[in-house]
Amino acid sequence: MEPHSSAPLAATEGHEGRAGASSAAANGAPLGSLRTQLLRWLLIPLIVLMAINAVSVYRNALDAADMAYDRSLLASTRALAERVSISDGKVVVDVPYVALDSFETDTLGRIYYKVTGLTGETVSGFGDLPPVPPNVKRSEAYPALVRFYHADYNGQPVRIAALVQPVYDDSMRGMALIQVAETTDARRGLSTQILRDTLAWQAWVVLAAGLLVWFAVRLVLRPLMRLRAEVEMRSASDLHDVDPALVHREVRPLVAAMNGSMSRIRSLIASQRRFIADASHQLRTPLTVLKTQSELALREIDRSGTPPDREALRAMVSGIAATTDAAVHLANRLLMLARIEHSGDVAPVAVGLRELAQNVALQLAVTAVKRQIDLALEAEQEATVRGQPLLLQEMVSNLVDNALRYTPPGGSVTVRVLPSAARLLLEVEDSGAGIPAAERERVFSPFYRAAASMQVNPGGAGLGLAIVRDIALLHGGTVSLSDGAAGRGLKVTVTFPG
Repeated sequence: MEPHSSAPLAATEGHEGRAGASSAAANGAPLGSLRTQLLRWLLIPLIVLMAINAVSVYRNALDAADMAYDRSLLASTRALAERVSISDGKVVVDVPYVALDSFETDTLGRIYYKVTGLTGETVSGFGDLPPVPPNVKRSEAYPALVRFYHADYNGQPVRIAALVQPVYDDSMRGMALIQVAETTDARRGLSTQILRDTLAWQAWVVLAAGLLVWFAVRLVLRPLMRLRAEVEMRSASDLHDVDPALVHREVRPLVAAMNGSMSRIRSLIASQRRFIADASHQLRTPLTVLKTQSELALREIDRSGTPPDREALRAMVSGIAATTDAAVHLANRLLMLARIEHSGDVAPVAVGLRELAQNVALQLAVTAVKRQIDLALEAEQEATVRGQPLLLQEMVSNLVDNALRYTPPGGSVTVRVLPSAARLLLEVEDSGAGIPAAERERVFSPFYRAAASMQVNPGGAGLGLAIVRDIALLHGGTVSLSDGAAGRGLKVTVTFPG
């Protein structure tokens, strides 16, 4: 039978860290739907990128529209500049009525013009047209000396092209300024149409991308949905492993962790079932004996009609008391085994092994004196073990109590604490009958008792060494059995990490 064992206390800090992280996650906001989070993290960046792209496309379209309108505006300015000349020492411009009419009202917006002479005088057109700002640079897109700028005229925004035109004759020469302004209604209309078309196209792109992402997420999450359905359809007793091939490669570590957890649960359930079966079997015997002894005592009283003599009554009551003690002892050992199974989550503390062994020796000194056994403690210096004080005390008590039970009168029991840098040893050596080498591994199984031990102590439970090894394993230690001094008795050695 496999012994009951628990994880070493050395891993308790790591376990507590994981428990703390799980507790922190449990106290925070719920994670929500995986599908919703995937859609959110895919669509929100996509929408942001689409918005940036829409702004870029819109600006490029505006630049292209401005270039086209500016080219048309420059053509009108050049057409007007070709009609500027010098006559009688003055700058004049010959603008036909048809041209004036087209200037004043164009199909795309209202147009204004102004021709300025060599000395800054207004030759023709609208004299109050906004002048060229000093910080406007010459346009590099055209070979002409032209500047484009925005201004407000008669309460309307306008775009103005200012062209410097050289004029000269035999008597004078200089530079005339021709300005043509156009209202921005057409430009704004075109810009608005470009913006609408851009946003409509981007909206259709985002909608199509969202639908594609939604279908893709559903397709990708389908294996997880199948895994969920399979787990939900399982019965409470079905703890078999989940097939990792059901999910994607990235999710397989999670499935492997689930399988490992279910394997540990299966082991725990199997251990508990063995424990319950063994405990019920072992408890049934003393309780049956106790019931039989009680019935015999009652039958003896009923048969004679008078109370039995004192010696007979004492023998019956002593038997009942001994059986009760055995049952209580067995129940305590079983409860200790159950407590060890659930002690892995308790935080370890520093425990002085020398002081603990001394206290146990003092508690069992009366028992040693009654049995005429020499109980000695050999521990020159203190040795510290990180663990649970109650369990370590139970381990030492079991070792010393077993040694006293199986040592005949006149024998000796020695408890040693031997610390070193690499390891820490706890030895309990007796001069009893010992345990044959062939049975030394089997005595760690619960309820197993060696033949020699049953002869010396028939009422034992067979749980002492099982409890000792479980507590040692819980603290990262090991237990070994060997012969005592001069090949007599038994020496139990518990080794802890240094």
